[in-house]
Amino acid sequence: MALETVALEHLPASHAVHVALFRDVENAAALHQQLLARNADFEYAFIDASVVLSRRQLLSSVFKSTLAAANGALKTPNVHSEIVACLSASNNIADAYRRFGVSPTTKDLLVVKVTFPTESRPEPPSADQIWQHLEDNVKGHAVYATDDNISATTDLAKVRKYYKLNGLAWLDAIKDDRERRTEMETLVLTGMALRGV
Repeated sequence: MALETVALEHLPASHAVHVALFRDVENAAALHQQLLARNADFEYAFIDASVVLSRRQLLSSVFKSTLAAANGALKTPNVHSEIVACLSASNNIADAYRRFGVSPTTKDLLVVKVTFPTESRPEPPSADQIWQHLEDNVKGHAVYATDDNISATTDLAKVRKYYKLNGLAWLDAIKDDRERRTEMETLVLTGMALRGV
């Protein structure tokens, strides 16, 4: 099972975060359709992995969104759409969905499921139930959402474009790839943090 339950400090104990990465997804269009149809069985944050630089970037968005959900401060319909929106550095939610969410052409897919008790479902689904549903419905190769696996899917040109990092001579001047990625990650996290300020 390549689904990981991630413990994030300072989140309510009632909220659990589950994360997986699927490579070479063949049915992204069908998954995208389920979201558009608002099928409650597919209430996940389906994220195009090509626009995510690191696990820290992903979990930063998950933390901010889950906290907003717990505090009743969501700006989108649910915690999962909020996770996609929070990846953006802009306040345009439609743009965020288009750029960061699953699309019919998505090849690599990060999946996040945040569970917590609700009135209609006091007992949230278990990690095993979530994994079974994903295994049945996502046609791709599941791997753990590690930094190495995530960075193997990243399209740096897209990340630079979406976070407005093009034309930064000092960034381009960094010769070491790892160091350049670290600087990019800092800029991306800053952009996400300043969103809406």
